[in-house]
Amino acid sequence: MKQILWFRRDLRIEDNAILSNAKDEVLPIFIFDKNILDKLPKDDKRVTFIYETVLSLKKQLKEKGLDLAIFYGKPKDIIKNLKDGFDEILCSCDFDDYAKNRDKQIEEFLPMKRFYDSFITHPNEHLKNDGTPYKVFTPYYKSMNMITTSSSIETYKFNESLKKIEFDYETIPSLEDMGFEKVELPEFLTKNVCILMEEFTSKLEEYQENRDFFFKDGTSKLSVHLRFGIVSPKQLFNYYRKYNYSEGFIRELFWREFYNYILYHFPYSQFDNFNGMSIKWNENEDDFIKWCEGNTGVPIIDAAMRHLNETGTMHNRLRMIVCSFLTKNLFIDWKKGEGYFALKLLDYECSSNVGSWQWGASTGADAAPYFRVFNPYTQSLKFDKDGIFIKSVIKDFESLSPRLFHIENGVQSNLFVDYPKSMVDISLSRKMAIDRFKEAKNV
Repeated sequence: MKQILWFRRDLRIEDNAILSNAKDEVLPIFIFDKNILDKLPKDDKRVTFIYETVLSLKKQLKEKGLDLAIFYGKPKDIIKNLKDGFDEILCSCDFDDYAKNRDKQIEEFLPMKRFYDSFITHPNEHLKNDGTPYKVFTPYYKSMNMITTSSSIETYKFNESLKKIEFDYETIPSLEDMGFEKVELPEFLTKNVCILMEEFTSKLEEYQENRDFFFKDGTSKLSVHLRFGIVSPKQLFNYYRKYNYSEGFIRELFWREFYNYILYHFPYSQFDNFNGMSIKWNENEDDFIKWCEGNTGVPIIDAAMRHLNETGTMHNRLRMIVCSFLTKNLFIDWKKGEGYFALKLLDYECSSNVGSWQWGASTGADAAPYFRVFNPYTQSLKFDKDGIFIKSVIKDFESLSPRLFHIENGVQSNLFVDYPKSMVDISLSRKMAIDRFKEAKNV
């Protein structure tokens, strides 16, 4: 038996399904996918992070008597050139549209054995009594009570008997070869994932209280590592489950499960409104560009977007606020916002991003009701009263009284600050959005 072990979003040694289920002789590989990379800017932080992670994985595999062959190109071409002499490919599952089409092409050359270790449960394992999938999170979450209340979840064990196939493991494409430049990473991405997990332990007890305050350092900083599989969701569950106050964090892990579950059972929702609603969106490209650049005239929106553009990160509460503003106040299609986040977010994950955007736009599964429109000024007052986050991003505001941030066009009343007037009247645009949603629902 000769197998190709294709690492994709499982860049780890522990709790790795393909390293557990592989047999006999193996060729571990990683492919820097040209189809994906060609769409990214040359200074994309994710590419530097993945590159360094892949080199680290290679080192870890060598310590286990294996190695990692690293390629750059189109997966179809690479597998076609490798296929002779191999029986099958082992890999982890992916359910987004590109991944499914990619794997369909690969199976023309070699059979693929897929394993499910990027998530805790397979979407087919938890259905309603009538055999149909859940569409609402709470009953879905309750259906997994035996898992969520367990003390631990069984993880995969490394198969120590694997033999490395002789191959050219030393030829490694550089970032420059792939058209990218090495960039400086945020501090949290330079830390070992075990250190991040330990650091979050001290925040866990107050997680539920602090997680909405985007000026506080209250989140886990583990989403990027989870996205690329440096740590598995089962490992996180087992690590934090022993703490009595871990319920809030565990529930967030299962929101991630839920959005993947929705994408699996309703794949059309990646591109269309989950609820089938037909909406005539605002097509004004200038409005969208102002939102992207953080030039809307609303301090919390602009600070959030500028921070995203600079760092590739955005707090979950801020994601909800900027989503509501784009889809409800500007009435721009959620798919445009989702696409922009896909380009910018370090932790971009298709299922979670699509699910969250459809939630905020009131078009998705278990979504916010259409009449729920976040008031950005109320949100900034409640979660950043002293303007700590806003001032940290928009330096021109450092000397301003924070109360101006929470008043519509309040900053603009200061003659010494050059800041554009708010693009829309919050109350009027909210009313117009609700009327349009009512019309769409009744058509």
